[in-house]
Amino acid sequence: QVQLVESGGGLVQAGGSLRLSCAASGLTFSSYAMGWFRQAPGKERELVSAISWRGDNTYYADSAKGRFTISRDNAKNTVYLQMNSLKPDDTAVYYCAASESYYRPSTVFLRPQEYEYWGRGTQVTVSS
Repeated sequence: QVQLVESGGGLVQAGGSLRLSCAASGLTFSSYAMGWFRQAPGKERELVSAISWRGDNTYYADSAKGRFTISRDNAKNTVYLQMNSLKPDDTAVYYCAASESYYRPSTVFLRPQEYEYWGRGTQVTVSS
């Protein structure tokens, strides 16, 4: 079955960095656009960043622009989120998600309902 497993979360001080990874199995990873979402306590799940399956198109939420970088390695079935200059407001559970898009190699998806598969999440806590 399809599995998305996030890793790399943890506790970091404000201004620090973390690199999240999401390892996918059970699907043809190179046919799936990927997204990173986050959900803080009491808040709705929000898109942080997304990448097309070809890797040639990316999207960043305003809160992530200039600080976060999404990338993917189709040979390793893994998508990454490099997070720099972290702020306490970045504290949340971070989820990766996959959206089948074989015929749309350069498309990114912005809405949670466009993603078929989800990981269980990894906690990121940024202390002030």
